[in-house]
Amino acid sequence: MILWEKLIPQESRREWLKMIFEYHAEFNKRSGDLQFWTHENHAIELYRPEMIEGRMKYIHENPVRAGLVEKEEDYLYSSARNYFGLRGLIDVDYW
Repeated sequence: MILWEKLIPQESRREWLKMIFEYHAEFNKRSGDLQFWTHENHAIELYRPEMIEGRMKYIHENPVRAGLVEKEEDYLYSSARNYFGLRGLIDVDYW
């Protein structure tokens, strides 16, 4: 049994997923036989406060969209807690 079969033996889409991962690995020299993660970087310059705030809001809302919490400030690992006046796991410097 190959590693792929050991990782997800009950996955009904196993062969389809394997085909997708193999296809994407063909176009990336850094990949082996399969590529799961993307290697793309789409950096953009955040030159206005509104842009920074928009990106922060997007990041802070990710746990809500994923269904992990009801409110962004409830996610323990988010700096959103600091912006709502709650104690976070790290200190946040405000501008």
